[in-house]
Amino acid sequence: MVFVEILKSILFGIIEGITEWLPISSTGHLILLNDFVSLKCSDEFLEMFNVVIQLGAIMAVVLMFWKKLWPFTSKEEGYYKRTTVVMWMKIIVACIPTVIIGLPLDNFSQKYFYNGLSVAIMLILFGVAFIYVENRNKNAVPKIKSINQISFLDALIIGCFQLIAAIFPGTSRSGATIIGSLALGISRPVAAQFTFFLAVPAMAGASLIKIIKFAASGTPVTGTEIAVLFFGCIVSFIVSVVAIKFLLKYIRRHDFKAFGYYRIILGAIVFLYFIVKLISTGSIH
Repeated sequence: MVFVEILKSILFGIIEGITEWLPISSTGHLILLNDFVSLKCSDEFLEMFNVVIQLGAIMAVVLMFWKKLWPFTSKEEGYYKRTTVVMWMKIIVACIPTVIIGLPLDNFSQKYFYNGLSVAIMLILFGVAFIYVENRNKNAVPKIKSINQISFLDALIIGCFQLIAAIFPGTSRSGATIIGSLALGISRPVAAQFTFFLAVPAMAGASLIKIIKFAASGTPVTGTEIAVLFFGCIVSFIVSVVAIKFLLKYIRRHDFKAFGYYRIILGAIVFLYFIVKLISTGSIH
């Protein structure tokens, strides 16, 4: 049984690593995956696992972009890199909406929106948004071609898009922030990189909160659950490295519309699946 659960956690890690960085909703995919490949864990652990598995994905970003993320230098170089410090200040500003509004609504979101129907709706809505924004920007020249050019107001607006993703699963944190960035005239590569960097404090904070909540609940942890979390994070890290490299290479020559079409098709399938499920269980007559 332990081996089977580890195999399941590896599958969850693969899905997390791919969907966390491609703008197609990691939380939405994990909720759907659990409906087909259910982990034999407590509900409290599963709620925590779906968020904390993102730590592996975070470490992929930290490893790949360490030189751009680490703000400190030697004494000879002035102790710190000013542009990197300013970038982190913008990232903090972008996190403010989620901290002030998203965190207090976490339990409400878990209760009312963490279901297949909500996921399907948000997959479709933001799929349409991707296609609309890309069509609107088709012949436009990006106004912002480096992270240094992103203003604090731009960062705050991007943070508001991230807030939507924090409340509604199926939105995709990366998808929402990329759409917000594109709408502001930010180039695709810069939009993707800022999204990656913004994920570090956002996802680390969300993981820490879930761990604290889980610990406070007093729910006992089994050896199997520890193994599930460990392997899920490791696989998520490895797959994230591949997914990030793929996305950065892909957007050099393509736009994000393909992800929009994928979201719409998947959202329609998910919607039909859960309607059939509700009918079969007698929830809809």
